[in-house]
Amino acid sequence: MAARSVSLIPFSYLPLSKLGSRKECCSLPFLRLELNNEILGKCVAGAENRLVCVRKRRPSTTVYFMLPTAKPARDPTNGIPKWSARAIKSFTMAELEARKLKYPNTGTEALLMGILVEGTSFASKFLRNNGITLFKVREETINLLGKSDMYFFSPEHPPLTDPAQRALDWAVDEKIKSGKSGEVTVTHLLLGVWSEKDSAGHKIMALLGFDDKKAEELAASMDGDVALSTA
Repeated sequence: MAARSVSLIPFSYLPLSKLGSRKECCSLPFLRLELNNEILGKCVAGAENRLVCVRKRRPSTTVYFMLPTAKPARDPTNGIPKWSARAIKSFTMAELEARKLKYPNTGTEALLMGILVEGTSFASKFLRNNGITLFKVREETINLLGKSDMYFFSPEHPPLTDPAQRALDWAVDEKIKSGKSGEVTVTHLLLGVWSEKDSAGHKIMALLGFDDKKAEELAASMDGDVALSTA
């Protein structure tokens, strides 16, 4: 097992007698006992019968509340619908899939994979019921776009391609056009990918049997009927 390095806090060593209950610690030689403290972090008792406090390492995570938009004039406090939690998770998984394939950008194909990785939305279940799985989409993505250089490392948040950005904005626009309250869902996102006719995501969906008829069927199950824009 690989050793984990930690950084020491500039605190003095504390004798175990200061800890309180003797049940929490032991002074036997060479025994290491880890304690948790909200202020000091992780505490390790060692052979010298002293306590060393080290800083906790928390994983770096990014929490999205709104997804990127090419329309900065939009004000989410002025009636602009918010994205659902599943849609945000799908977007996060899309970035991860782009990084797994070592692509420099998050494209519509990555959005499609992200929807399938999230897996719990109506849209993802609809795809799987129609034979469109993550494995097939990933395979078609590599066939269409090729493999990246093995020595290339994607950025932590691969920027969106233009078609992927338009797909996100399309989803929000369609929700606004519906005139109904609620959130922008994964279904909106998937249909946004389908709306980009020349994108990799659209081509892959078409190759795997998705068509306009299925798009209309999916749209009909999304907050009522939705008229798909062709512009």
